[in-house]
Amino acid sequence: VQLQASGGGSVQIGGSLRLTCAASVRTFSSTLMGWFRQAPGKEREFVAAVSWEGTTTNYAHFAKDRFTISRDNVKNTVWLRMNSLKPEDTAVYYCAALRAGSWYSPEPEYWGQGTQVTVSS
Repeated sequence: VQLQASGGGSVQIGGSLRLTCAASVRTFSSTLMGWFRQAPGKEREFVAAVSWEGTTTNYAHFAKDRFTISRDNVKNTVWLRMNSLKPEDTAVYYCAALRAGSWYSPEPEYWGQGTQVTVSS
């Protein structure tokens, strides 16, 4: 399994970014996918998850109404669109393939390398 995240960068408060995860997963279309993040000095935390077919999503409280997760099972790609970014969104963002059955308490089974997101004034 290989998960390659990209699209991070430095943005101003209120700006937007779209993160991309290119996945090399044999059973991608039947794999729950998600994003996590880790800020300096903090534990890694769940951000968002998307169901196999992409029709159902699950968000952390801080991501609701600002972030959108989506996927394309033909392109084996997952995206995280982030709007209205705040300084507290500064973190390394990781794409993850989730353990089967962990929808209500998303648990990563495989990690990709992260992509840095920095939000400043």
